[in-house]
Amino acid sequence: MKLATFAIPTPAGPVRRIGALVDGRLVDLQVAYAGYLERTDPGCDATRLAAALLPDDMVLFLGNGTLGREAALRAIEESGRGEEALGRRTAYRLEEVRLLAPVPRPRVIRDFLTFEGHMRNASRALGRGGEIPPAWYEVPAYYKGDPDTVVGPDHDVVMPRYTEKFDFELELGMVIGRRGKDIPREEAPKYIAGFTIFNDFSARDQQMREAPVGMGPSKGKDFDTGNAIGPYLVTPDEIDISDVRMVARVNGEVWSEGRSAGMHFSFADLIAHVSQSETIYPGELWGSGTVTNGCGLELGRWLQPGDVVELEVEGIGVLRNRVVRAE
Repeated sequence: MKLATFAIPTPAGPVRRIGALVDGRLVDLQVAYAGYLERTDPGCDATRLAAALLPDDMVLFLGNGTLGREAALRAIEESGRGEEALGRRTAYRLEEVRLLAPVPRPRVIRDFLTFEGHMRNASRALGRGGEIPPAWYEVPAYYKGDPDTVVGPDHDVVMPRYTEKFDFELELGMVIGRRGKDIPREEAPKYIAGFTIFNDFSARDQQMREAPVGMGPSKGKDFDTGNAIGPYLVTPDEIDISDVRMVARVNGEVWSEGRSAGMHFSFADLIAHVSQSETIYPGELWGSGTVTNGCGLELGRWLQPGDVVELEVEGIGVLRNRVVRAE
């Protein structure tokens, strides 16, 4: 499934729903499933049960596990019967709704550094001679981000006042789908709900000032609208992310191209590492780290207000955001 969170405009204001992209249209899973229940089990409280299994919050939906997924598949089948037969609106054209971040507020953000080429290029750009610390090959290090800074496709990204070297990062995003702890690597793929595109915007000049302290990126990463994800959350049965094409465009010009095949640590490795003595939960967003040549730091180029950044990942889609200067 290609899952999405979207807003339907109504006279009373936008209504948020989770949906699935089917033949170019977004199926409103909650409404379609309520129709299925009314048809197959007339005595049940269809509206309440549909809202419980297919809520408007992706984190809650993922927490429903197998029950939620089965309900979503039933809803897609029901929508296929046609709205005339169902007597209700169950699907929308993309231009009729607004796509939001597929997980508008993740439980937590963890961003890793898994691409050796990016590490080497970034080291050169920072004047460190292209050297990579030996520990990088042994430990999949990461930092935690602020879930309240997440935005979706076609949302403006506000460039902080304190930076002149504003940057994008072309990354894969993975979302956790099951609760677990001390997970063996061979079991780890079962805990993946799906994949999305992740643009971890960065204030590089601020990041460079903070790096010597050794406490993480701090204000180099922490600012409103700094984490863009989308457009869809694609389930693992629909995509093999082991070697997909990844492209970054700024104002229509290709700035970088790469492939996901360069990850030194797989997402299964990351799950096994993080879950040591720590419970992971549905709805966590994890970043792969920047693909090789996937950011302006490696290219010596910076974003400016008005720039439109498009990140494209084969099998997922295009994540588009415009950079604006803070008022």
